[in-house]
Amino acid sequence: MHLFEALILGIVQGLTEFLPISSSAHLRIVGSFLPSGEDPGAAFTAITQIGTEAAVVVFFWRDIVRIVTQWFRSLVGKAPRTDPDARMGWMIIIGSIPIVILGLFFQDQIESVFRSLWVVAIMLIVFGILLGIADHVGAKKRTLNQLTYPHGVAYGFAQALALVPGVSRSGGTITMGLFLGYERAAAARYAFLLAIPAVFGSGFYQLAKSWNEPAFFSLGDTLAATGIAFVVALGVIAFFMSWISKRSFLPFVIYRIVLGTVILVLLATGAIAA
Repeated sequence: MHLFEALILGIVQGLTEFLPISSSAHLRIVGSFLPSGEDPGAAFTAITQIGTEAAVVVFFWRDIVRIVTQWFRSLVGKAPRTDPDARMGWMIIIGSIPIVILGLFFQDQIESVFRSLWVVAIMLIVFGILLGIADHVGAKKRTLNQLTYPHGVAYGFAQALALVPGVSRSGGTITMGLFLGYERAAAARYAFLLAIPAVFGSGFYQLAKSWNEPAFFSLGDTLAATGIAFVVALGVIAFFMSWISKRSFLPFVIYRIVLGTVILVLLATGAIAA
């Protein structure tokens, strides 16, 4: 039964990681409705995100190789530091700093109080509304070649908010990008690239940390969920990048608000426990 539940959660992780609806919130919510009724936990969430982030590496492989190559070339003077790909390398490094610092500082809260379904539901609604506002008022004119270091830092702090389940890593960073005037596709592309160091870092940290610690899901179950999350996420990335090049984020905004409201009602009526 545990393997079955882990695979279900792996599918959920793959489906929701890159949509602006919060994968950690969905793992927390779906876990409550599975036969065991268990919260899969922050460690399971972080480890399965390795699978979805591996999908990002595969999907954006050419971009990543080009960015890494030009960044190293700029370090030794073989490429100008103003080269767009070299600058993107620095942007990803700078944008990753906030989530590393805040993740370590608030680690206990991330693994405990932030996982309350009350918090999850409220974050789904609040950041859904913010995404809707940003999508409506954002200029959507800037490309990634116009990304500045202050904007990179702002993106980084937006990503750090995703340490709270319900915010959404992609949702938070895309919302910030839209408020800063970036095109939908550009905001999403940088959000996905920016997530690579943070997700792999937290995932492998949690994997090492939980190696000999007791957990509801065994390491084998968790790795199986990670594998299926990778497969599902590849298809979701392709769908999402195609969607936002032509359409707005309104369906995701509505979904977040409805889901958050339903969870609040279930909590208020005692149908589920926080």
